[in-house]
Amino acid sequence: MERNPADTPQLVQSGPEYYEAGLVYRIQTPPGPGPYPLAILLHGRLGDEDVMWLFRRVVPRPWLVVAPRAIVPESPRGFSWHAQPRGQWPELPAFDPAVEALLRFLAAMPRLYNADPDRTVLMGFSQGAAVAYATALRRPAVARGIAGLVGFVPRVAPEAVAGRLVGLPVFMAAGEHDETVPPEESRRAAAVLRAAGAALDYREYPTGHKMTTAALDDLQTWLATFP
Repeated sequence: MERNPADTPQLVQSGPEYYEAGLVYRIQTPPGPGPYPLAILLHGRLGDEDVMWLFRRVVPRPWLVVAPRAIVPESPRGFSWHAQPRGQWPELPAFDPAVEALLRFLAAMPRLYNADPDRTVLMGFSQGAAVAYATALRRPAVARGIAGLVGFVPRVAPEAVAGRLVGLPVFMAAGEHDETVPPEESRRAAAVLRAAGAALDYREYPTGHKMTTAALDDLQTWLATFP
C-alpha cells in the first residue's frame, strides 16, 4: 500500500514556518481540513525533536503531533530547555525563557497548521515535563491537559500557585526506582499540582527513569478521554 506523505513526520528548520514558530520542530499532520487537536511532545534534557517520537503511538488519530527542539544547546547533539545544574532543582522563574519560547510556538500552530487552541495537550518527558508544568502555571489557559512522564515540577511554594490549574487534567507517571527524578520529588510535585487545583491522575510504576508498557497503556487511555 502506498504511504501517505502526511504520515511521515516532517522536520522544519528553515523557511517562514520556522521563523514564525521560533523553534526547530518535527511535525505530523493528519488528513482532513481541521481544526485538529494538538499534541506537543517536549523532550528532556540533552534530547532533540526526534527522541519523543516513540510516544507518537499513544496519541489518538487524527491529532496534529508536533515535537519542538529545546532552546539551549548543551552538547554536539543534545538540547535542553534549561541549563540545569546537576543535583539542583530549578525554581519556576528559571524556566521563563523556555516558557516564553513555547508560548510563541503554541501561538503559531493555529495559524500555520489549523491546530485547535482549545484542544492542546502538552506531553513532556523529564525536563520536558517541567516545561509543560511551568507553562501551564504561568499561562493556565494554554493547555487542555498535561502529561508529565517521569518529570518534575519546578520549585515553587504550593500556596503561590494555589488555584491556578483548577480542573486541568494532568497525567503524571513516576518511577519507583528513578534515580534521576526520585519518587519523593515526584510526590512533592504531585502535592504542588494538587494545591494548584489540577485534576491529577498520579501513578507510580516499578521502573527507573523511563516509561513502562503499562505506563504507556495508561497514558493512551488517558489521552483517549479528550474529545
